[in-house]
Amino acid sequence: MADREFDLVLMGATGFTGQLVAEYLLERYGAGRDLRWALAGRNRDKLESVRKDLGADASDLPLIEADSFDRASLDAMAKRARVVLTTVGPYALYGEELVAACASNGTDYCDLSGEVPFMHRMIDAHGDAARASGARIVHCCGFDSIPSDLGVMVLQDEAMRRFGKPLERVGLRVKAAKGGLSGGTFASMLNIVESARADDDVARVVKNPYALCPPEHRKGPRQPYVNGPKFDEELDCWMAPFIMAAINTRVVHRANALREHAYGKDFRYDEAVLTGTGVGGRVKATMLSLGMGAFALGSALKPTRGLLKKLVLPRPGEGPDAEQREAGFFNIVIHGRTSDGEALRVRVRGDRDPGYGSTSKMIGESAVCLARDIDRERTPGGFWTPSTALGEALRTRLAEHAGVTFDLEDVPQG
Repeated sequence: MADREFDLVLMGATGFTGQLVAEYLLERYGAGRDLRWALAGRNRDKLESVRKDLGADASDLPLIEADSFDRASLDAMAKRARVVLTTVGPYALYGEELVAACASNGTDYCDLSGEVPFMHRMIDAHGDAARASGARIVHCCGFDSIPSDLGVMVLQDEAMRRFGKPLERVGLRVKAAKGGLSGGTFASMLNIVESARADDDVARVVKNPYALCPPEHRKGPRQPYVNGPKFDEELDCWMAPFIMAAINTRVVHRANALREHAYGKDFRYDEAVLTGTGVGGRVKATMLSLGMGAFALGSALKPTRGLLKKLVLPRPGEGPDAEQREAGFFNIVIHGRTSDGEALRVRVRGDRDPGYGSTSKMIGESAVCLARDIDRERTPGGFWTPSTALGEALRTRLAEHAGVTFDLEDVPQG
């Protein structure tokens, strides 16, 4: 791996999110000064345009032509890189050949996939190849699902230090956020809905909270799910469904399985959005729940799904301008209790909008962390989550460079 030409290749550099990642890497690491990296995509002219738009400092960045459906070009690219970072989604449509190329060529890989059926299929289809070649494959390196996965890891590790046992019941609550989800995220969600409607096997994967766990761990205790307005006794606040919960919870359960159930075999986990206290909080939780239900119903029906795509949802490649990204943020609380009632919380904050500003920094640092910080003896080839592959090394990078922090908070006991 040390002999490879590039530390990192950014696949999808001509897309909206890909360009944001390129801007971040250039600002943080320069063009070959501190990091050997290249821009990749299927269209040479568009790659040259992106490089030009990045400015004079990017003039020496190498360009690589690679097509998501041309396996030979993907193999050639993978063999030149220690890590391939890809923003080309929906991954179910465009991602499988690249995962296969990285898994077979011993190339580390990270993406922004929040597509549970795709990840389930990749784990089963290419897990053996990744273990044999030494490739570390890490999905979900953006807002879905780093705050959840890394946040629960921080919380549970501290619980073991303080209490000598894990937190049996954990909940993630989005306290505040500004900024929307990306058009690519919505495109991925709609593609999952279409696939689940057409294939009963996909529908079963979507419904299973343990779908991303290793095959021998795909069953477990019944999991809680916030599917309507509920009251959180821990935080004394009303809450409503969180649109990313169906993705993040699966990643957290995979992390628990990969850590040999360090969170406990009876671990229960859910996610929700806080809506406030009193009558106002309850009304807001009810309205948000109804909106989520309407979106789910509209997504499930073909005519309304088409209207959502055409008239309502942002398209892949569309996103907020720089001012809007910088004005965004997120503030998340993750809380839990042991079986004996000891309590602990962690606060997760990001200084940019979740879907673009923070996500582009999170995946950039994840890729660099994978290339530079993670020992292969500790983390061999296979499919990992951000916390199980990158752990505290990523937490440090995010705090120092990406404006994403994980801070423990004391909770009165008793």
